[in-house]
Amino acid sequence: MAEGPESNRRVDESEFLEMSQQDPAQARVLRKSLEELASGRGGEALKEMAQEVLSGRSGLRDAVNVSAYSDQLVAQAAPMAEKWAALSEAEREALAAEGERSMAEEQARIDEERRASQGGDGKKSRHDGRGWSLY
Repeated sequence: MAEGPESNRRVDESEFLEMSQQDPAQARVLRKSLEELASGRGGEALKEMAQEVLSGRSGLRDAVNVSAYSDQLVAQAAPMAEKWAALSEAEREALAAEGERSMAEEQARIDEERRASQGGDGKKSRHDGRGWSLY
């Protein structure tokens, strides 16, 4: 089957903002997780699913409704759920705090990227046009 122009398309984290409650850091982590799956770390079914989602050929919500993909997701998640259940409350809280730190670091990276793309130092350029008015 011939591939169309979307075959080279790669989605970015903006595609996942709705699923991440408009949190850009969570959206980026979700995209990175899909990239890990697309590399084959989760097996062939999840590799295919992630490639479909990252290429834009399928939405993530649609992909997880495919039984071959959802069955594999459940199978992969079961051992993690068992490990979580075996943790003490203190261990769970420590992992939650680590996750919050990780998300804060990701948000800081996003903020830094935005600052860098806007000129970096936050100072207005003489020629940027902001703050100028004819009236």
